[in-house]
Amino acid sequence: MSKSLKRVRAALADAGIEPEVVEAGQARTAAEAAAAVGCALDQIAKSIIFRGETSQTALLFLTAGGNQVDAARASALAGEPLGKADAALIRCQTGFAIGGVAPLGHLNPIRAWLDPRLLEFETVWAAAGTPRHVFALRSTLLQPLTGAEIADFTKTPPPQHQ
Repeated sequence: MSKSLKRVRAALADAGIEPEVVEAGQARTAAEAAAAVGCALDQIAKSIIFRGETSQTALLFLTAGGNQVDAARASALAGEPLGKADAALIRCQTGFAIGGVAPLGHLNPIRAWLDPRLLEFETVWAAAGTPRHVFALRSTLLQPLTGAEIADFTKTPPPQHQ
Protein backbone atom coordinates (compact mmCIF):
# COMPACT_ATOMS: atom_id res chain seq x y z
CA MET A 1 0.00 0.00 0.00
CA SER A 2 1.38 3.42 -0.97
CA LYS A 3 2.32 5.97 1.68
CA SER A 4 -0.29 8.35 0.27
CA LEU A 5 -3.09 5.79 0.51
CA LYS A 6 -2.00 4.91 4.06
CA ARG A 7 -2.10 8.61 5.02
CA VAL A 8 -5.67 8.99 3.70
CA ARG A 9 -6.79 5.81 5.50
CA ALA A 10 -5.17 7.07 8.72
CA ALA A 11 -6.86 10.50 8.44
CA LEU A 12 -10.23 8.80 7.99
CA ALA A 13 -9.57 6.34 10.82
CA ASP A 14 -8.60 9.25 13.10
CA ALA A 15 -12.05 10.70 12.35
CA GLY A 16 -13.68 7.38 13.25
CA ILE A 17 -14.48 6.46 9.65
CA GLU A 18 -13.88 3.03 8.16
CA PRO A 19 -13.62 3.95 4.48
CA GLU A 20 -14.69 1.87 1.52
CA VAL A 21 -11.57 2.20 -0.66
CA VAL A 22 -11.86 0.86 -4.20
CA GLU A 23 -9.05 0.26 -6.66
CA ALA A 24 -10.60 1.88 -9.69
CA GLY A 25 -7.94 1.07 -12.25
CA GLN A 26 -7.21 4.33 -14.00
CA ALA A 27 -9.22 7.07 -12.28
CA ARG A 28 -7.30 10.23 -13.20
CA THR A 29 -10.50 11.94 -14.37
CA ALA A 30 -13.89 12.29 -12.70
CA ALA A 31 -15.52 10.43 -15.61
CA GLU A 32 -13.12 7.48 -15.22
CA ALA A 33 -13.71 7.36 -11.46
CA ALA A 34 -17.51 7.55 -11.84
CA ALA A 35 -17.49 4.75 -14.41
CA ALA A 36 -15.27 2.60 -12.18
CA VAL A 37 -17.55 2.83 -9.13
CA GLY A 38 -20.88 3.14 -10.95
CA CYS A 39 -21.95 6.52 -9.62
CA ALA A 40 -23.11 9.79 -11.16
CA LEU A 41 -20.38 12.09 -12.46
CA ASP A 42 -21.28 14.80 -9.94
CA GLN A 43 -20.81 12.34 -7.05
CA ILE A 44 -17.07 12.50 -7.69
CA ALA A 45 -15.42 15.10 -5.46
CA LYS A 46 -12.65 16.51 -7.65
CA SER A 47 -9.67 18.11 -5.91
CA ILE A 48 -8.71 21.11 -8.03
CA ILE A 49 -5.52 22.83 -6.89
CA PHE A 50 -4.52 26.38 -7.79
CA ARG A 51 -1.42 28.34 -6.79
CA GLY A 52 -2.12 31.56 -4.90
CA GLU A 53 -0.08 34.17 -6.79
CA THR A 54 0.43 36.28 -3.66
CA SER A 55 0.81 33.56 -1.04
CA GLN A 56 2.61 31.10 -3.35
CA THR A 57 0.69 28.30 -1.64
CA ALA A 58 -1.61 25.61 -2.96
CA LEU A 59 -5.35 26.28 -2.61
CA LEU A 60 -7.90 23.46 -2.83
CA PHE A 61 -11.30 23.65 -4.50
CA LEU A 62 -13.42 20.51 -4.02
CA THR A 63 -15.96 20.41 -6.80
CA ALA A 64 -18.55 18.03 -8.22
CA GLY A 65 -17.22 15.93 -11.08
CA GLY A 66 -19.25 17.62 -13.80
CA ASN A 67 -18.54 21.17 -12.64
CA GLN A 68 -15.65 23.42 -13.58
CA VAL A 69 -14.04 25.99 -11.32
CA ASP A 70 -14.62 29.59 -12.41
CA ALA A 71 -11.17 31.15 -11.93
CA ALA A 72 -12.53 34.65 -11.27
CA ARG A 73 -14.99 33.46 -8.61
CA ALA A 74 -12.33 31.24 -7.02
CA SER A 75 -9.85 34.11 -7.00
CA ALA A 76 -12.39 36.37 -5.28
CA LEU A 77 -12.93 33.75 -2.57
CA ALA A 78 -9.19 33.24 -2.09
CA GLY A 79 -8.57 36.98 -1.94
CA GLU A 80 -5.68 36.75 -4.38
CA PRO A 81 -5.03 36.04 -8.06
CA LEU A 82 -4.79 32.33 -8.86
CA GLY A 83 -2.41 30.56 -11.20
CA LYS A 84 -1.73 27.02 -12.28
CA ALA A 85 -0.23 24.87 -9.54
CA ASP A 86 2.62 22.74 -10.80
CA ALA A 87 3.27 19.15 -9.77
CA ALA A 88 6.10 20.16 -7.42
CA LEU A 89 3.92 22.60 -5.42
CA ILE A 90 1.06 20.11 -5.23
CA ARG A 91 3.36 17.29 -4.07
CA CYS A 92 5.17 19.56 -1.58
CA GLN A 93 2.04 20.93 0.09
CA THR A 94 -0.34 17.97 -0.13
CA GLY A 95 1.99 14.98 -0.45
CA PHE A 96 -0.08 13.68 -3.36
CA ALA A 97 0.57 13.38 -7.07
CA ILE A 98 -1.68 15.10 -9.59
CA GLY A 99 -4.66 12.83 -10.27
CA GLY A 100 -4.62 11.37 -6.77
CA VAL A 101 -5.08 14.43 -4.51
CA ALA A 102 -7.38 13.43 -1.67
CA PRO A 103 -9.56 15.99 0.10
CA LEU A 104 -7.83 15.16 3.41
CA GLY A 105 -4.60 13.66 4.71
CA HIS A 106 -2.42 16.45 3.35
CA LEU A 107 1.16 16.84 4.56
CA ASN A 108 0.58 20.54 5.28
CA PRO A 109 -2.53 22.57 6.07
CA ILE A 110 -4.34 23.86 2.99
CA ARG A 111 -7.07 26.45 2.53
CA ALA A 112 -10.06 24.79 0.91
CA TRP A 113 -13.50 25.52 -0.53
CA LEU A 114 -16.35 23.08 -1.12
CA ASP A 115 -18.83 23.08 -4.03
CA PRO A 116 -22.37 22.90 -2.53
CA ARG A 117 -23.39 20.59 -5.41
CA LEU A 118 -21.53 17.76 -3.63
CA LEU A 119 -23.85 18.11 -0.63
CA GLU A 120 -26.86 17.19 -2.78
CA PHE A 121 -25.78 13.52 -2.69
CA GLU A 122 -25.86 11.13 0.22
CA THR A 123 -22.55 9.59 -0.83
CA VAL A 124 -19.64 11.05 -2.75
CA TRP A 125 -16.38 9.51 -3.95
CA ALA A 126 -12.93 11.10 -3.80
CA ALA A 127 -9.35 10.25 -4.64
CA ALA A 128 -7.73 8.21 -1.89
CA GLY A 129 -4.19 9.46 -2.41
CA THR A 130 -3.37 7.72 -5.69
CA PRO A 131 -4.67 8.03 -9.27
CA ARG A 132 -5.99 4.44 -8.96
CA HIS A 133 -7.86 4.51 -5.63
CA VAL A 134 -11.08 6.23 -4.56
CA PHE A 135 -13.12 6.11 -1.37
CA ALA A 136 -16.78 6.64 -0.55
CA LEU A 137 -17.87 9.12 2.10
CA ARG A 138 -21.12 10.62 3.34
CA SER A 139 -21.21 14.05 1.71
CA THR A 140 -22.10 15.73 4.99
CA LEU A 141 -18.67 14.72 6.34
CA LEU A 142 -16.68 16.53 3.64
CA GLN A 143 -16.85 19.97 5.22
CA PRO A 144 -15.98 18.98 8.80
CA LEU A 145 -13.19 16.64 7.66
CA THR A 146 -11.56 19.14 5.31
CA GLY A 147 -12.33 22.43 7.03
CA ALA A 148 -13.42 23.68 3.61
CA GLU A 149 -15.62 26.73 3.29
CA ILE A 150 -18.86 25.96 1.44
CA ALA A 151 -18.99 28.44 -1.44
CA ASP A 152 -20.18 28.81 -5.02
CA PHE A 153 -17.11 28.99 -7.25
CA THR A 154 -18.16 27.00 -10.32
CA LYS A 155 -18.91 28.17 -13.83
CA THR A 156 -22.55 28.72 -14.62
CA PRO A 157 -23.53 26.26 -17.34
CA PRO A 158 -24.73 27.77 -20.61
CA PRO A 159 -28.52 27.92 -21.02
CA GLN A 160 -30.09 24.93 -22.71
CA HIS A 161 -31.81 25.79 -25.97
CA GLN A 162 -35.10 24.06 -26.73
